[in-house]
Amino acid sequence: MSKKVRIILALVVVAALFGYRQWQARHPAPAAATDATAAAPNKAAPKPRHAVAEEAPVTRTRGSLKFHPCTLTSAQAAGNVEAQCTTLAVPENPAAPTGRKIDLKIAWLDSKNDGAADLEPVFFIAGGPGQSATEVASLVEVALAETRKQRDVFLIDQRGTGGSHPLECLGPDGKPLALPEEDVTDAAKVVADYAARCAAALKPTTDTRFYTTTEAIGDLDAVRAVLGAPRVDLVGVSYGTRVAQQYAKRYPEHVRALVIDGVAPNDLVVGGEFATTFEDAIKLQAAQCRQDAACAKRFPTDTHEQLRNVLARLREAPVEVDYRHPGTGEMAHGKVTADTVVGLAFAFSYAPQTASLLPLVLDEASHGRYEPLMSLAQLANRQMGGQMNRLMQWSVICAEDAGRYQPSEAAASTLLGPEVAQMFFAACPAWASGTAPADFTAPLTGNVPVLLLSGELDPVTPPRYAERVLAHLPNGKHVIAPGQGHSVMALGCVPKLIGQFFDKGDAKSLDASCVQNLNRVPAFTSFNGWEP
Repeated sequence: MSKKVRIILALVVVAALFGYRQWQARHPAPAAATDATAAAPNKAAPKPRHAVAEEAPVTRTRGSLKFHPCTLTSAQAAGNVEAQCTTLAVPENPAAPTGRKIDLKIAWLDSKNDGAADLEPVFFIAGGPGQSATEVASLVEVALAETRKQRDVFLIDQRGTGGSHPLECLGPDGKPLALPEEDVTDAAKVVADYAARCAAALKPTTDTRFYTTTEAIGDLDAVRAVLGAPRVDLVGVSYGTRVAQQYAKRYPEHVRALVIDGVAPNDLVVGGEFATTFEDAIKLQAAQCRQDAACAKRFPTDTHEQLRNVLARLREAPVEVDYRHPGTGEMAHGKVTADTVVGLAFAFSYAPQTASLLPLVLDEASHGRYEPLMSLAQLANRQMGGQMNRLMQWSVICAEDAGRYQPSEAAASTLLGPEVAQMFFAACPAWASGTAPADFTAPLTGNVPVLLLSGELDPVTPPRYAERVLAHLPNGKHVIAPGQGHSVMALGCVPKLIGQFFDKGDAKSLDASCVQNLNRVPAFTSFNGWEP
């Protein structure tokens, strides 16, 4: 794949981390679709890779579902999680219940509370679009540790991801179809052509029109029903906050309480505002450096200004550099471009631990020392691989966001520019996509208790988004974690707050003052760390 396309797609994937910043999905999948359900209603879909083995011993029953022991993991998970797993067959096209079926993978993280079956279960909804809930179980286990003392937690892979009929772009030989390797000038066309090839490959087994948020919330309610739960509690992260809000809108009688972390308002065009939200985050990071004496002294040039200066220099003249490859430890040769730098800066902005390196790396680059920057950029690219099912993501954004996207004049003068948003939707002309309901962008309203969580420095779902959602929720409470980035549910005392919220079902009375104890991460003043 050409370097430009690779970098832009990497940016889009990071941008699409409308989900937990550290979560890694094990199976990236390119795919496409057509009217296969109507054409071949009885043709069986391929068995999901993570489908439950028929011979697996049944050890637990919940509602009408039979579960067996399983181990949840992913390529880069911090550890494994022991759970109970099963699958549930649902129609690919909900309007054709006798047509093709797909399996949903469900994992049950059971509570130690003997009375948990009498309480509302908690459904966790991953981000993306395109993340697998079961593949991020190790972090869910941390974030919902307090919650599990009383309640069972269920992870349901959204259709098209993980073990729920993942959308994959495979050639006739069963190997992934690759993007072209040569350099190209029209990256959007390359992505659109690739999407068309994937669509043709998927046509016999998958109709990508039915892999949207609308079908996903129907699946969640089907799982609720077979579990025998009159109501559920929901936890949604990033894009998962959209799913949670849409479920609560359609099935208000089945929802007791919601936690939404890294909040996306229903009327937000996913991907449409990344340029401006990232710009704001970089400026906030720069202000934080100016307020720290050691940082301000070490880096007299404002981080935002320094980033703009480095980008301008590299747009004029990209730099050839020898660097140590983070994967092999061996010396390698490459070219540092403006795209390399902006991609790294955007990726690093998701978490304060990585954002703290940015002033130092930019300072090194401003003095002509690009080796650290190139090594870190390669590391970021390696870690981004496989985080999302790109094809499922296309099914969502092409149906729900692309038609509402309007180019912003403000984006033209930003560090990212308008290209990222344009690339985000580049596949849509070639992708068979569904439609969103007429009231899709209407806000969630009503008296449901909602705990909204934001990171102060979030580059994609800033706190102001949560404030927009909160305005329609009289029983909501918004908690902002100071100095933090995208998704905060596993940080500091936040897991305890979530547990307390679900115990009481009351957000308004929740004492969230403990989040002020979260430590801001100071900037590295050298590669040995920050000032003591």
